[in-house]
Amino acid sequence: MDLFAGFEWDPQKGRGNIRQHGVDFADAVAMFEDERAITMRDDLTAVDEQRWVTLGRDTRGRILVVAYTGRGDRIRIFSARRATASERRQYLEEDP
Repeated sequence: MDLFAGFEWDPQKGRGNIRQHGVDFADAVAMFEDERAITMRDDLTAVDEQRWVTLGRDTRGRILVVAYTGRGDRIRIFSARRATASERRQYLEEDP
């Protein structure tokens, strides 16, 4: 399990995410510092745990969509990808 200051993820899933989406979970962590980030509860895919999706900008300037859940005092990331055009518009139109 990879750990990064309050965040964790499965290393194999992290490598797969880089291959599939071109986004490293370690880069996605920075998005949580974005004051303009938009967080929504993910009621569509959550089965036995509360899941969240956050839309925000990472330190490289990319607008990302990160899916995660809380595990004790840590955040467990399981997906990170670049935002779609409509998600980017949603982020950019949101009041700062």
